[in-house]
Amino acid sequence: MHLYEVLRRPLITEKATVLKENDKYAFEVAKTASKAQIKEAVERAFKVQVLDVNVMTVKGKTRMFGRRRVTGSPWKKAIVSLAPGHKITFFEGV
Repeated sequence: MHLYEVLRRPLITEKATVLKENDKYAFEVAKTASKAQIKEAVERAFKVQVLDVNVMTVKGKTRMFGRRRVTGSPWKKAIVSLAPGHKITFFEGV
């Protein structure tokens, strides 16, 4: 899988901003991406050293459209822990 296919987008939420203080960053990743692929993609894209990768699948939200119940598609989230002294400048000022 190509580097740009693994990392979909950075997650900029309240929880992700709190994690940023502990050198942890959150990304939406491809459903088929493994921890090793995510680690390699972050290291090559941002030129940092990754210590740990935690991955979870987020269920799609159920919404009501009139009488119909529609479920969104699930997606995969990765929280990446960086080595001390390493930062991703992409997130600075957010």
